[in-house]
Amino acid sequence: MNKKLFPLALGGLGIGTTEFVIMGLLPDVAQSLGVEIPVAGYLISAYALGVVIGAPLLVALSAKYPPKRILIGLMVLFTLFNGLSALMPGFYSLFFARFFSGLPHGAFFGVGAIVASRLAQEGKQARAIAMMFTGLTVANLAMVPLVTFIGHQFNWRLAFGMVSFIGALTILFLHLWLPAMPSMKTTGLREELQFFKTKKSWLIIGITGIGFGGLFAWFSYIAPLMTRVSGFSESSISYIMVLAGGGMVVGNLVGGYMADQMKPIKAAAILFSLMVAALIAVFFFSGNQPVSLALTFICGALSMAVGTPVNVLMLRSAKKSEMMAAAIMQAAFNVANSLGAYFGGIPLKHGFGYQYPSLVGAVMAFAGLGLCFIFIRRYQQERAISKVPAAVAATTRIIAPESREATCP
Repeated sequence: MNKKLFPLALGGLGIGTTEFVIMGLLPDVAQSLGVEIPVAGYLISAYALGVVIGAPLLVALSAKYPPKRILIGLMVLFTLFNGLSALMPGFYSLFFARFFSGLPHGAFFGVGAIVASRLAQEGKQARAIAMMFTGLTVANLAMVPLVTFIGHQFNWRLAFGMVSFIGALTILFLHLWLPAMPSMKTTGLREELQFFKTKKSWLIIGITGIGFGGLFAWFSYIAPLMTRVSGFSESSISYIMVLAGGGMVVGNLVGGYMADQMKPIKAAAILFSLMVAALIAVFFFSGNQPVSLALTFICGALSMAVGTPVNVLMLRSAKKSEMMAAAIMQAAFNVANSLGAYFGGIPLKHGFGYQYPSLVGAVMAFAGLGLCFIFIRRYQQERAISKVPAAVAATTRIIAPESREATCP
C-alpha cells in the first residue's frame, strides 16, 4: 500500500470498528447501564444519526479548507468523542457521545475519496479509493471481533478506548504521511447541492436507506439472536463476528465484480432479492446452529455486496459534486443503520423473540427491491429515449423539442 493512503485506511479501520463493535457488545452495555437490550439499541441509532447530520454539514462547512487540515480536524472530533464514550457513566450521556462521534464519519470518507483519487496514478483512481475502504473490511474481519472479545471479557468501555487510540494514530499518520494539497473547493455550495434536486439521487438514497436497513435489523441484534435463539455461548460471539466479517470480505469482491459485469442497479436488485430470502431463512432456521452460522456468513456477504453497486450508482449520478455524493451515501447507509435498529427493536419491545428483527429486515429489503424496480423502469425509459436517433426525431417530428428536453437525461 502507498504510505500516503495508509492514514485514510487507518481512519476507515477506526470508523468501521466503532460503528459495528457496539452490536456485538449490546448485551454487555445494556446490563452495565441498567437498560433493556432494545433500549441499548438506540445507541446504534445515535451514531447513525450523527453520520446523517454530520456528512453534508461538515462537508459544506469545510470544503474551502485544505483536505489535510479537514481530515485531521475530523479525526480529532472522532478521537475525542470515542474517548468520551468510554467514560460516560449513564445511558443518556453515552447516547450523546455516540451521536457526536458519528458526525465525522461521512465527511471523512467523502473528503478521503477525493484525496485518494488525487494521490493515485492516472487510471488507478478506483483502486486508490478501494484501498481507503480496506480499513472497513479489516475492521469487520479482524478488529470488530477482537475488540468485541476484549470488551466482553474485561469491560465494554475498553472497546471505545481502543477506537480512540486508533483515531489518535490516524491523526499522527495524517500529519506525517499525507501530503499538503490545495483546497478542493472548485464549485459553490449551491452547485454542490444540485444533485439533491434530481429524482434519481433521491431514489438511490431511498434504496439505500430503506433496503439496506433490512440487514441492519438483523445485524443490530446478532448477539442476542445467536445466544438466545441459536444457543451459542456469549464467549462465541467474537468468533461469530469473524464469520460475519469473512462474509463481508467475500461480499465486497462479489459486489465489485457484479457492478463491473452488469448495470449497478441490476446488480443491486439481484442482491436485494437474495437478501430478502436470506433474512426470511434467518427467521425460520436460526434455531439450527450450523444453518445459523451459514446464514451469518451469507448475510455478512450480502451486506457488503449491495454497497458497491449503489455507491457506483450514486457517483455516476452526481455531476460536479462527487465529494458531497460520497458523504451523502455514508449518511444513507447510516439512515439504514438507524432505521434497521429501530424497526428491528419494535417486535422485541412487544415480547417477540430475537429472530423477529430479521423478519422486519426482510420487509425492509423487499421495499428496497421495489424501489430498484422503479429505478430500472425509469432508467430504461431514459436510455430508450436517449437512443432515438436525432435525425429520425428531426424528420418525423415524433418528439417535440420541448418534450425531448424534458425527458432526456
